[in-house]
Amino acid sequence: MKRYLIGAISALALTATSVVAEYPEKEIQGIIQWGAGGSTDTVMRSVTPHAEAALGGTVVMQNMTGAVGAIALNYVADAEADGYTVLMGAENPMLYKIMGLGDKDYGEFVPINILARGTPLLVANNDAPFNSYSEMIAYVKENPGTVRFGSTGPGGLPSVVTAMINAVEGELDVIAVPYDGDGPALTGLQGGAIDVMPAVLGAAIEGVRAGNMKALAVFDTAENDKLPGVEAVAEVNDGYNTYLPWGPFFGVFVPKGTPDDAVSKLSAAYAEGAKNPEFIELMEGRGFTLMGISGDEAEAFLSKWQQGTAWLLQDAGLTKASPEEFGIARPGE
Repeated sequence: MKRYLIGAISALALTATSVVAEYPEKEIQGIIQWGAGGSTDTVMRSVTPHAEAALGGTVVMQNMTGAVGAIALNYVADAEADGYTVLMGAENPMLYKIMGLGDKDYGEFVPINILARGTPLLVANNDAPFNSYSEMIAYVKENPGTVRFGSTGPGGLPSVVTAMINAVEGELDVIAVPYDGDGPALTGLQGGAIDVMPAVLGAAIEGVRAGNMKALAVFDTAENDKLPGVEAVAEVNDGYNTYLPWGPFFGVFVPKGTPDDAVSKLSAAYAEGAKNPEFIELMEGRGFTLMGISGDEAEAFLSKWQQGTAWLLQDAGLTKASPEEFGIARPGE
């Protein structure tokens, strides 16, 4: 009997080990936070086939839109934490709480991989009376209430970049001109309706290269090799290092509590997928900066991103609730 029990226990142990080792045993559901054809969708559908090859499994992707991405996030957060439902998202959830859009963020998830981020670019109408970031700041201070800045509403990239400028340089007296999105704003810029527009590099770089607008600065810690000679704001004023690197980002996440083995295999697979030359070419062609980070490094990036952005928007009077209410520390504290 004793020998039988030992054999039975050994068999169970082997069975349990083989179940864990076989992940993934079935299809993985990949929930894309935004609609088909958008940046998040494009990034995920580009990298995932290469990650599948490394994983030895299938990820079936589904677009789930609505509530600025909150419907997708809540769906995955409420799913069983077994590694078979993953969220393919962007940066928006980090602002849900302060903008009154939801009560969950990436703090309830494990970052499998932060794949890439966009770099903000400050562009100007060709006839604007300044040709660099430094010249623009000086001109605005000498001519208050005259320079027209494009905006796309609270929480959007232009609002964060403008708030960042005000936090670092002191409150600038400019005219905010609202638009429904980057596209209409950049069209307005070229037509002379506005003077300056903060936009993601990928959306504006072709217009700069075509000579339809001029680049004043990249919002990063160093110059971007795609726009040599264009100032990096952190090299002009080191106060920007509190907030940078910053920009919209794309990542793959699973709910906390997902088995370590699944997290490890997914992380390794997406890390490998992100090295694929086709994916790298797509990202670089669209002006994104490759990151490919996970674990503690990804957690640190998310924390810094949330702290800086939340308090910039709070100080600009654009939030529905204070970051303090959710334990989001002010940068540097």
